[in-house]
Amino acid sequence: MDEKIEIIKKWLGTGSINVFGMPFSGKDTVGVHLAEVLGAKFLSSGIIIRAVEDEDKEMKKETDSGQLINSDKFRSIILPYFAKEELSNYALILSSVGRWEGEEYDVIEHAQNSGHPIKAAILLNLSEAEVRARWNESKNLQDRGDRIDDRDEKVLDTRINEFLNKTIPVIETYQKRGLIVPVMATGSRDEVFANVIDALVRLAHNEERKVTMLDENRNIADSVGEINIREAAEQTEETEN
Repeated sequence: MDEKIEIIKKWLGTGSINVFGMPFSGKDTVGVHLAEVLGAKFLSSGIIIRAVEDEDKEMKKETDSGQLINSDKFRSIILPYFAKEELSNYALILSSVGRWEGEEYDVIEHAQNSGHPIKAAILLNLSEAEVRARWNESKNLQDRGDRIDDRDEKVLDTRINEFLNKTIPVIETYQKRGLIVPVMATGSRDEVFANVIDALVRLAHNEERKVTMLDENRNIADSVGEINIREAAEQTEETEN
């Protein structure tokens, strides 16, 4: 595992990894652990919002019902975190930062401009049936604190619908950019995390190969260019003679 962690560290640099998934897919669990082993900083839009929602009754009403906060508030509350000086020398592990279609472009831009380019977007795959099973188990165990959005099944329904209607298009954007890393979120926490590490190592190796191939193609192109120039010069000499 240590060797794999070092491979990911070298590839990631001060970049960012955004973690997406359905409710109860383990986004924060994976994100916090990933930040710990990589020496990165963890940013969760949900945690940030819950810390300030008591100051905004309208926003609290939205989050308590399971809805995502509107994009204007997301941009004003969350995006400034990318430019924080205390984060400048660290990689960032993001927990579903930018979950509403359109917000992903702002996240990509702010991450890039602050020196934390998005290098991957992990998708923790979990079926709706598995989400509901985990919700029931968590409700019985009361292991997530006193959160209203985890006690009411109607709120869970809303959160699932928000993911399907608003966040899936965000994930599709990352997929088109070749950044999506799908990982099954079933199994134990250790198994899921090990699968995440393996998937990131594969991505890091693929990116390294792309860079190598690009360099090789550039060298070939340079060589071809030299040959063409030389041939053109020889043809000119023959014409003059």
